[in-house]
Amino acid sequence: MVTLSVPLPVHDFGLVQMSDAEFVLYQALVERLTGIHLAPIKKAMLSGRLAKRLRERGISDYGSYFRLIEDGGEELERQIAIDLITTNETYFFREPRHFEALREQLLPQLSGQPVRIWSAACASGEETYSLAMLLADVLGESAPWELLGSDISSRVLLSARRGLYPMERASHIPPDYLKRYCLRGTGDYMGSLLVDKLLRQRVRFLSVNLVEPLPEIGRFDAIFLRNVIIYFDAETKRRVVRMVAERLKPGGWLVVGHSESLIGLPEELEPILPTVYRKRR
Repeated sequence: MVTLSVPLPVHDFGLVQMSDAEFVLYQALVERLTGIHLAPIKKAMLSGRLAKRLRERGISDYGSYFRLIEDGGEELERQIAIDLITTNETYFFREPRHFEALREQLLPQLSGQPVRIWSAACASGEETYSLAMLLADVLGESAPWELLGSDISSRVLLSARRGLYPMERASHIPPDYLKRYCLRGTGDYMGSLLVDKLLRQRVRFLSVNLVEPLPEIGRFDAIFLRNVIIYFDAETKRRVVRMVAERLKPGGWLVVGHSESLIGLPEELEPILPTVYRKRR
């Protein structure tokens, strides 16, 4: 049985450092709630992300905060902690070959049909809006297409719905798209960009935990499941991929990150491009 350790040295701001035993408790809680496995080298990252919240709550040690968010503790605070812990790094048009493949291969096959795409770990929304710009360009802004963005973090979904980003995030947006689909901030919003209102209205964001049963969201022509399963253990990865693949239409694409692989690939999925898989018809 793991027990909380005696207090360790205190930082300048009065917060006791996280012990190895406390890290193990957080590690188990995060894995159970999100499927994300935090390797021991993530201890500094974990304590750093939680430190500000502990100060805000007037809590001086990580053991006390853990008791606050564990089962039977404060549900709202537990969600805040998960929001802080989960990784949300992303940017517009990340891994551009996936967008090129979508434009050149999948979308021509769907010409004239309603198109549905799911960005299944959308973080603050850059991937989802990148897809929206591409669909608006290729299919037209009034064509029957729909985009769903989902994430476990309610905090980043609030940011995604606003569609407001620092201008430095725009470096990978094609200049034509930046001109057509984004507004440059002025005044108090100088140095920011806002995704065009018409695109924001075409995108729906939803809180989804991929390690739990999926909500009724229908089926999709393509699902972007990028840069998230790398954080799961092998069994959780297989389970998540199976559930997500069930949400693909026959012939639909599952797209994962370039650093990820689908070990134990479901039989209905076949590789067609690097990190792109098609559901057999």
